[in-house]
Amino acid sequence: MGFIVDVILPLALAFIMFSLGLGLTFDDFARVARRPRDFTVGALSQILVLPAVAFILASLWPMAPELALGLMIIAVAPGGVTSNILTAFGRGDVALSISLTAVISLLSVVTIPLIVVFSYGHFMGESMEKEISVAGTAFSVFLIVAVPVLIGLLVRRFAEGLAQRVGRPANRIAAGLFVLVLVGAIVAERANLVAYFAQAGLVTLVLNVLMMIIAWLLAHSFATGPRQKVAIAIECGLQNGTLAIAVAVLLFGGGLATVPAATYSLIMFGTALVYVALLRRGRT
Repeated sequence: MGFIVDVILPLALAFIMFSLGLGLTFDDFARVARRPRDFTVGALSQILVLPAVAFILASLWPMAPELALGLMIIAVAPGGVTSNILTAFGRGDVALSISLTAVISLLSVVTIPLIVVFSYGHFMGESMEKEISVAGTAFSVFLIVAVPVLIGLLVRRFAEGLAQRVGRPANRIAAGLFVLVLVGAIVAERANLVAYFAQAGLVTLVLNVLMMIIAWLLAHSFATGPRQKVAIAIECGLQNGTLAIAVAVLLFGGGLATVPAATYSLIMFGTALVYVALLRRGRT
C-alpha cells in the first residue's frame, strides 16, 4: 500500500496533469487578459464561492471531522479536462473553460495549501498528530500539479507535432488512470462504502448541485453571454477528483478524508450530464 500511495498515485496524477498541459497553449492564458470579465466571474466562483459554500455545509452538516476536511479538499480542487469536453457538448464557451482549467490548476499551488491547512486546523483541531504546513503542502502540490502541466505546455509549444500525435492517446490513458484512482479509493474503503456514502453522498450532491446553480446565477448576472454561462456552471460543478483524492491520501493517509472526493467524483458526472442534456434540448 505504501508503494501505491508514495509512487503510483503521484505518478498517475502527474501524468493526468501532463495530459492537461498537452492540450494547452500560451494563448489560453493570454485569453484571460483579452476577456477578463468572463474569466473573473468563473475564477471567483470556483476559487472563493465554492470553498465558502463547502465550508458552510461542512460546518452545519452533521459529519465526522475527517469528512468535513475531505469536503473542503474536493471544493478547493481545480476543474479537470472533463469539464472542457462537457462544455463542448453543452454548446458552451470551450475556450473560456480551457482558460479556467489551466489558470486555476496552476493557482491551486497556492489555494489548496491555504484552504486545506486552514480546514485541517478548523475541523480537526488538535486531534491529529501530523503537523501540516502551508509550505510543505504547496511544494507537494507544485510537484504533482504545476510541474507536469508546465512540461505538457512546453511540449505543446516547442514540439506541437509530437503533442498532437500523443495528445489523444494521453487523454485516454489519463481517463483510465482517473478511473483507476477512483476505483482504488472505493475498493480501499469497500467495507464501509455504504456507510460512507450515507454520510457523505448527500452533502456532496448538495454541494455539487448548489454550486452549479450559484455559478449559473452569477454568470447569468455578470458574464457576457449564454455560452459563457454554460462554461462557468460546468467548470464549477466538475472538480479534479484525482487531485483531491491524492491530496487526501498523501497528506492524511486516506481514510475518511478521501470519501467526499470519491462520492463527489461519482455524482458530478451524473448532474453535469443532466445539465448538458437539458441544454441540448433548449430548456435552459
